[in-house]
Amino acid sequence: QVQLVESGGGLVQPGGSLRLSCAASGSIFSINAMGWYRQAPGKERELVATITSGGTTNYADSVKGRFTISRDNAKNTMYLQMNSLKPEDTAVYYCHADLAVPPFWNGMDYWGKGILVIVSS
Repeated sequence: QVQLVESGGGLVQPGGSLRLSCAASGSIFSINAMGWYRQAPGKERELVATITSGGTTNYADSVKGRFTISRDNAKNTMYLQMNSLKPEDTAVYYCHADLAVPPFWNGMDYWGKGILVIVSS
């Protein structure tokens, strides 16, 4: 079955960097828009960044200039390069994708299980 699996999280010092990966596995007709969301303890889940199939990106104001979203369509993988990390970036990060999965040609929402990022000294 189709899955989205995040990797690359962990503990990092303030000012440090991490790169998250999201790999889509299984039979997929196409991957449309993808994005990263995050949820801090006691907070609502919020959008971090999105990227279209054509490579157009959008970022939340809180991460603009520090985070970079990208995708490798040949590997069915999306990345989030996180630089200059701050304690307020601490959250569970979720991969999201709009996927067309056999036998359906229409896109449907898929979510990863989430991966923890802790920014702390």
